[in-house]
Amino acid sequence: MTATRTDRVRQLTVTVSEIACVVGTLFGIGVIGTRVEESAGGSLSADATLLAPASTAFSIWSVVYTGLAVFTVWQWLPRATTSPRIRSVGWLAAASMLLNASWLLVTQAGWLWVSVGVIVALVAVLAVLVTRLAARPAESTVEKLVVDGTFGLYLGWVCVATAANVAAVLAAEGVEPAREIAEGIAVTVLLLVGAVGVMLAVVLGGRVAVTAAIVWGLGWIAVGRTTDGPDSTVTAIAAAAVAVIVVAVTAAVRLRQGVRAGEVVR
Repeated sequence: MTATRTDRVRQLTVTVSEIACVVGTLFGIGVIGTRVEESAGGSLSADATLLAPASTAFSIWSVVYTGLAVFTVWQWLPRATTSPRIRSVGWLAAASMLLNASWLLVTQAGWLWVSVGVIVALVAVLAVLVTRLAARPAESTVEKLVVDGTFGLYLGWVCVATAANVAAVLAAEGVEPAREIAEGIAVTVLLLVGAVGVMLAVVLGGRVAVTAAIVWGLGWIAVGRTTDGPDSTVTAIAAAAVAVIVVAVTAAVRLRQGVRAGEVVR
């Protein structure tokens, strides 16, 4: 197939969006602006709310950002340029990068309510993107790693991050219910995250990358509530239990569909 003008515009848009994402990241890690955990009065720090994952959890961004950079280069390869699969997700990939950069910039400005809208839009874009990937098999192992792996992790992690983001906004607004009520709300939100994880496992055919990122986030919420403030054994147990459920459902879906054990990326 011959590359079209639309293909080239899409590739350029993805590349420019990746550059914007990198600039946003420089703000987020404090190279240019203030680190995310220190912005907005510390509302997004690892000890700000019951749903904030421990600091180590955020290292997953390094994997996601590396994947996005590799994807940006990979999509210029001749086969990827004209691939119907990549054509179907290229614009969405660019949108996800721009939304990521936007989130980092609005949190720098302290616009926490706006950040909720941005991250919800990001989840929606990534959900559509990964759904399109699931509809067509990857053509190679490299494609599974670069495309399915990257955007699967991206979607799963942002699902957990959305819950943490909303909790941070409410805390910043001064919403401080009694401890029992706060823990009840936290458990309810974790159950919702689990429901989303289960739904994604069923709809997307048990994609391991998505589940792995969700479980990663839930696991570090559990760690955070047992090793750092605010401490909450109830929240930690709930996060761990939900993670186990999501893993179990994902495994059941893959077994039912007869997915080969070696296909851990899809």
